[in-house]
Amino acid sequence: MKNAIYFLAIIFLVSCGNQKEVVVSSTPKVKAMEINKTVPYKETVILLGPANEDGFKQEPFNTWYEENYADYEVDKTTISSLKHLLKNVKVKAFMGTWCGDSKRETPRFFKIMEATDYNDENIELITMSRQKDTPEGSELGLNITNVPTFIFYKNGEEINRIVESPITSLEKDMIAILTGQEYKHTYAN
Repeated sequence: MKNAIYFLAIIFLVSCGNQKEVVVSSTPKVKAMEINKTVPYKETVILLGPANEDGFKQEPFNTWYEENYADYEVDKTTISSLKHLLKNVKVKAFMGTWCGDSKRETPRFFKIMEATDYNDENIELITMSRQKDTPEGSELGLNITNVPTFIFYKNGEEINRIVESPITSLEKDMIAILTGQEYKHTYAN
């Protein structure tokens, strides 16, 4: 009987040593957010959801993006002021790759931000459907009525926004917003 218990104990120990360790995590896996996702739209595709400037450098977006980016001349007199004013400011930009105003203003916006050496990690770019929504609901509660919409935040609070097109120019409208001047976007009452 002692031999049987001894034998079972050895088998148990040997079999336990051969088991693989399984780690069970108590935290759910976070799904990586896909950026620059294209979806069918009419006879082409659009970007939909989170994006970055690289998304515009792929076909079919690169034709309008590169042309409008190259054609825009940044107002160099405002860049040094903007550079200083953009410190601690984050921007949430909503646009549609199907929208003419977005195709015009978004390349200009990125060219301005590049000229100010702005850290593009502080830009959250959201591309929208024609219905001005996104699969993630990024627009919810933000009253996005027209695109592009550039929302400027400081300390987590919205300062103001440029909607569809600037009143004077992107650079001058940004200065007005960032210096606290009276500014009403195109659709403000």
